[in-house]
Amino acid sequence: MLKGIDSRLNAEVLGALCAMGHGDYLVLVDTNFPADSLARHSVTGRLLRMDNLTSAEAAEAILSVLPLDTFVDDFAGRMEVVGDPAAVPEVQAEVQAKVDHAEGRARPLPGVDRFAFYDLAKGAYAVIRTGERRFYGCFMFRKGVIGPEV
Repeated sequence: MLKGIDSRLNAEVLGALCAMGHGDYLVLVDTNFPADSLARHSVTGRLLRMDNLTSAEAAEAILSVLPLDTFVDDFAGRMEVVGDPAAVPEVQAEVQAKVDHAEGRARPLPGVDRFAFYDLAKGAYAVIRTGERRFYGCFMFRKGVIGPEV
């Protein structure tokens, strides 16, 4: 255990978050996502896991240490509901609330088409699977920067 680090963050996830640079992104996915096969294409080359956590719980832990990119519109994203891209299921509203809290302001998550999201996962720094069983619990977070202390 480390002081000040959310205990839901395991060593593999912390290592990946620390190693990521500005503009790198990770995908956080639910249990139905083809995570293992797509993670093999990511920078880490293997699936990372945050078992027994919902998407919102995992996002909250990740966002406690990961700054989101402020220079781009695709600072984060959510997988769109097939056939209803404007829909925001409860699982996505929960993660949106965690993003807004971490950012200190409302920053709506852009939608990403399902198959485009699969392609996005292949280019990720890391793919992290949660224990989320609700559909469309899939998100992308792009790493920002931490400025110098003044």
